[in-house]
Parts: sequence; structure tokens; C-alpha cells
Amino acid sequence: QVQLVESGGGLVQAGGSLRLSCATSGRTFRSEYMGWFRQAPGKDREFVAGISWSGGSTKYVDSVKGRFTISRDNAKNTVHLQMNGLKPEDTAVYYCNGAGNWQTAWGQGTQVTVSS
Repeated sequence: QVQLVESGGGLVQAGGSLRLSCATSGRTFRSEYMGWFRQAPGKDREFVAGISWSGGSTKYVDSVKGRFTISRDNAKNTVHLQMNGLKPEDTAVYYCNGAGNWQTAWGQGTQVTVSS
């Protein structure tokens, strides 16, 4: 079973930055379209950003465009989310997972809390 481990979350003031990381144990995901998702309290999990296996194509939900940047390091089997200009509405638990044809069990996620 592939395990996804997210890290890098924390408490930050509005306007601040965080860099999230996702690593996997077991199967490599270097050939997969990967994504970051988030779930705020009382809301459904939503797609935030995705990246192709080569890193050459990215996609973002409108609310984070220009503020968040997704990247990957296939040699290290990691995916990252650089979050700048954080807003209180970005507060959520953030998860990584496949965002294309492949998806595995969700990890624990990493909590991001943005204070106003």
C-alpha cells in the first residue's frame, strides 16, 4: 500500500508563506499526474493544484492562481506546494494525491491555519 505523507503546515499570519511537501513510501509516483487538495472545516475536499509527470503542465483553482506554485522532484519522489500571500480562507487541511487516473488512500494531511 502506498502511503502519502504531507508536511510543512503551520500557523501563519495573513500575507505569510508556507511550503508544503509530500513524500511517498512504497510505489513511486513520478509518472503520475499529482495534485494538492484541501478540506476546510464543514466543507468538501477540493482540488487546489495539479502538475504533470514532467512538471511542464500545471493547473490551479482560480482562488489560488498567482499565489500558489506546485512543483515536483521526481528524483526524490516528492511534490511541493509553495503558498504565498496566504489568506484566512486558505485555512484547511492540505493533502496530496494523484489527480489524474491514479489515486491512492489519503494521507493524514497537514494543517494550514492563517490568522487575520
